[in-house]
Amino acid sequence: MRLVKDIPHERYKIQVFQYNAKYIVKIELGQFEQTYKIGETDVNSLDEVERMVTSELLANALKRFVEMREDWGKAFEGKNNE
Repeated sequence: MRLVKDIPHERYKIQVFQYNAKYIVKIELGQFEQTYKIGETDVNSLDEVERMVTSELLANALKRFVEMREDWGKAFEGKNNE
């Protein structure tokens, strides 16, 4: 997997990779990450992939990060109950 782009952001670590004829957009917040894959033939350029990382996508990612944290918290609390 080859890093092809770092997208600066004040809250997230956003990176774009190339691997197996796909672009992989990775969004990290703390200990959690979300990845999105798109075929290289489905877009015209790396710039187009970067434009897909919109404020709406990032706002929805934040909602998922909150849900992920809640789910992980519940799983962590229940680890000693088995």
